[in-house]
Amino acid sequence: MTKRFSFDLLAQDGRARRGRVTTSRGSIETPAFMPVGTAATVKAMMPDSVAATGAEILLCNTYHLMLRPGAERVAARGGLHPFMDWHKPILTDSGGYQVFSLSGLRKMDETGVTFQSHLDGSKHTLTPERSIQIQHLLDSDITMAFDECTPYPAAHDVAAKSMQLSMRWAKRSRDAFVERPGYAIFGIVQGSTYADLREESAKTLADIGFDGYAIGGLAVGEPKREREETLAATEPFLPQDRPRYMMGVGKPQDIVAAVSLGVDMFDCVLPTRSGRTGQAFTCNGTLNLRNARFAEDDAPIDSACGCPACRRFSRAYLHHLIRAGEILGPMLLTWHNLAYYQDLMRDLRAAIVLGRISDYQREFLQAQGLKDEGDG
Repeated sequence: MTKRFSFDLLAQDGRARRGRVTTSRGSIETPAFMPVGTAATVKAMMPDSVAATGAEILLCNTYHLMLRPGAERVAARGGLHPFMDWHKPILTDSGGYQVFSLSGLRKMDETGVTFQSHLDGSKHTLTPERSIQIQHLLDSDITMAFDECTPYPAAHDVAAKSMQLSMRWAKRSRDAFVERPGYAIFGIVQGSTYADLREESAKTLADIGFDGYAIGGLAVGEPKREREETLAATEPFLPQDRPRYMMGVGKPQDIVAAVSLGVDMFDCVLPTRSGRTGQAFTCNGTLNLRNARFAEDDAPIDSACGCPACRRFSRAYLHHLIRAGEILGPMLLTWHNLAYYQDLMRDLRAAIVLGRISDYQREFLQAQGLKDEGDG
């Protein structure tokens, strides 16, 4: 029997939530981190290796997949899951953020966005209806509404106009979504860093009715304190019985802060991108393994980590791989970073159940050598 999509709130500590998202392809324990598989692959990782880190859901990219290999081509091969050999849930973003980042190559109006491909310059039109259709063809378990990511900084009137356009697009996205057991569509809250606009956006989306709610338009250049204040002002207006997803966040300390403010789901390219550039996240801070000081360091990356990079290899060896430009270096560091993020989420879930999220946040920041304020 196909399972319905649902969210169960299992424990709460202040605003922090321990929950479970259920889809037709399995459940997701929250707070959860979604590794990013932009082009139907998590860079430098095999699908079973990603699963071995503890990941229960991936994010794939509508914009990139519509351009290459094409949504219809993926659909002809059974959708993303068999195409990339990942049989757990997949969330696809709507393409809105990529269109935002292509500001010099796009033209936007009420209908949607016409843009030039960054690959070959060909012209394409992306509307709310087409975005939802593409995500349907990809067979994503969680579809995102098409929106405009408001740039930062933006004057209040500019942010209001942008948010209201996204709300009209959200209604069109919801209407275009094809209901199926176990599948879901999330709306995206916009409004820049203005509390009144965030409230209006959240209430509008709740009235439309979505299976989950994302907080978009943050982590686009605003100061950390302003981001957290905006999130804190938005959370009270998000339905309690639906999952909350903060898009594009981020650094481990930002995830810990957002979990304490009631966010359930996260994604970011940081762990994979950092792995490819020689950077490793650890329980005592971040290491740059390109640095010469690691050339004769026989310790593992992180003694608290059980990933293959930490169990089998030294910092000295990984330093050698990175400096020599060997492919194995980025592969091992990516595996470690993804394992670190999943371990972090596991620790956060446990802290919420034990009612000690505030203590956990303080201890985490101390171990990382960070302050509990500013940009850390």
